[in-house]
Amino acid sequence: MVHIQWEIVGVHYDSSHSFMALAPGCEEGSVGLAMLTLYPLRAYSRKRNIVKEQVNLKQRLEKDLEEVKELLKKATRKRTHDVLMAEKYKLEIEIKNQPPPKLKEDTTEEEKPPAVGYTVKINSYGWDQSDKFVKIYITLNGVQQLPAENVQVHFTERSFDLLVKNLNGKNYSMTFNNLLKPISVEGSSRKIKTDMILVLCRKKQEEKWDCLTQVEKESKEKEKASYDTSDPGEGLMNLLKKMYAEGDDEMKRTINKAWVESREKQGKGDIPLDI
Repeated sequence: MVHIQWEIVGVHYDSSHSFMALAPGCEEGSVGLAMLTLYPLRAYSRKRNIVKEQVNLKQRLEKDLEEVKELLKKATRKRTHDVLMAEKYKLEIEIKNQPPPKLKEDTTEEEKPPAVGYTVKINSYGWDQSDKFVKIYITLNGVQQLPAENVQVHFTERSFDLLVKNLNGKNYSMTFNNLLKPISVEGSSRKIKTDMILVLCRKKQEEKWDCLTQVEKESKEKEKASYDTSDPGEGLMNLLKKMYAEGDDEMKRTINKAWVESREKQGKGDIPLDI
């Protein structure tokens, strides 16, 4: 076996996007031409594209932040101001967490693009209260394994916004707007427990909350008013109508049967339930 020692005396690119080196005394295209894939330009180009996308994303976020700041200057209503402040906080956090552009040129392996998680809205929770706090419990398996900065809660006087980042490849969010009563932003906090997040809303006034939000309160009052009347018979009728409308076939047959039997006892004949 004959070993030939090559000395690189010149380097240029060819159309296949690789580097070429010439041995001493060889012309390009001759048998002595040595093709050395020192670094694949296609892989290099892909890395450049990833860096460019990161820069573009950060620029878009910064422009969004500038627009939100301008809207804040024009906001006159408190609720609008609170919503814009929450959005401003989220954009600032997202910009802060953007990874710095970094192009690695000292590796021969192609870099895989980072996994992009999607955001899941949290709808399941539990809550209770003490004299000083309203406590919201959110179950998320494995949340205790995340860095503390990945669990963020932003409070305003009448709302809070929870964001959990990169938990098993997903983001999780929960927003409560228009809380029933004002809370102390400085006194509110969150705690991370095993498979659970506890959000602590510090009450401004130590009084009992009947529900979490003003919307829940209005919904309950509307439902109560539908069968809470001065006439007990009318209130019972409204309740029966609600049970009939929401019940299954068996429930409807039972209500109809009871109605007919009641009318028969009164000697007024069979009168079906008019619902």
